[in-house]
Parts: sequence; structure tokens; C-alpha cells
Amino acid sequence: MTLLVAVHDLMKRPGQMRELQIDHVQEIGIGTSVVEVPAESTIEISLKLESVHEGVLATGEVFAVAEAQCSRCLDPINLEVEVDFQELFAYSSSSDEDLVVLGEHIDLEQVLIDSIVLNLPFQPVCAKTCLGLCPDCGIRLNQDVEHGHEKPVDPRFSALQDFANKEE
Repeated sequence: MTLLVAVHDLMKRPGQMRELQIDHVQEIGIGTSVVEVPAESTIEISLKLESVHEGVLATGEVFAVAEAQCSRCLDPINLEVEVDFQELFAYSSSSDEDLVVLGEHIDLEQVLIDSIVLNLPFQPVCAKTCLGLCPDCGIRLNQDVEHGHEKPVDPRFSALQDFANKEE
């Protein structure tokens, strides 16, 4: 999959500029197993293309919505993703890692993926104050703040607990 943008009107014309608004439907999910912008979602790109001596400078903002589960309480959440990027697409490549102008187009796919993935949270939370789940029974602590359990008996005293139960 590619996200090609025509730049024939900017090529070899330093100082020329063009602005674009692109609504791109992503064919594959972008992200990790924890949080991702799902496939078939629309990604909005506000793009400014500038011709420079070395190539075409692409500056933009990406807006998308990522889906995840809260890492504390496991509730599903939607996270708004807003990312800025700036990349130079060179007319000639000096290494395999350089982004280049292909024919009269630039391919924004890898820039888009890198920008989004690097800005997704490692441990998404529904709220900073989320208390998570009870480690003993799994109840959501946000729903029952007063939730508690009896303290477990120290295993060294388990024989005494059996003795107390026999006397009753």
C-alpha cells in the first residue's frame, strides 16, 4: 500500500509551495497489539509541500483516532492522535534510508506509519485517576472505591487457624 502525492509542479523549482488536505483511508492497522489506528479508518493529513534545491520538503499534521484498552481497568478507549512531521524527499539517494522522489511522486506511507506509531502511548489509560482492577477478585476499583478483602493469613500461622476452627 502506498500514499502517493504528485509533486511534478514543484520539481526543480526551489521556492514553490503547495498546501493539501488529504483524507486517507488506511487499508491496514497502524500501531501495536496494545493500541492501534484500525484498518479502514480515515486519517486526516494537512500537508505543505515546498520545493528546495535537494528535493521536496513535506511538512504536515496527522489526525487520527486510535483504539485501545485501558492498561489499568481494561475498558475500551478511543485516543485522538495528533502528530506533526517534517521529511525531505531527495531527488537522489545517498543511502538506502533516504526518502526519495519517485518519478513525479512522493510516498508518504512510511512517514505516516512512523509518525503515528512513535506517538502512541505504551500503556494507554482511560483517565489519569483510573484505579484499575482489584488484584484479588478483578472488580473495577473505580466502580467500588471502598472495595476491600480480609488480609490473608500468613502461611506460618495457618496451623493456628486450623486450631481456632476446631474449637468453634
